[in-house]
Amino acid sequence: MNCSAIPDTLFESELFGVEKGAFTGATSRAGFFAAAHGGTLFLDEIGDLRPENQAKLLRVLESRRVRPVGAEHEHEIDVRVVAATNKDLYDMVEAGTFREDLYYRLNVIPITVPPLRERADDVPLLAMHFLKKAADRAVTPVKGFT
Repeated sequence: MNCSAIPDTLFESELFGVEKGAFTGATSRAGFFAAAHGGTLFLDEIGDLRPENQAKLLRVLESRRVRPVGAEHEHEIDVRVVAATNKDLYDMVEAGTFREDLYYRLNVIPITVPPLRERADDVPLLAMHFLKKAADRAVTPVKGFT
């Protein structure tokens, strides 16, 4: 799920789901957490979440329960959360734009990936990978780069 692509007004219904009749025309639909039950939910661009949505996400991570929009009861979830961002969340915590408690809840096993400009040896491997993918779809043979 790309956190920056979901409008604030749809955040809860996308993550937690919707019960039929919650609003005009609403039909029951599972959210991302329910869909990922027993598996992994990838939250991309977590640094773009608004503070009010950070609080909602934190509540779910702490309680391991979601309440779909319009539902009377919460549902237990078993989901591993992997979050990514291109922002420095620690700096955002220091600036007061990212919740410190959410930061520490998400920062269990940090994986820092240096930018590609610092991994020049990876460029030929990536280029060949994407060349093969393009060649598989191309009408005319693709043999290499010029």
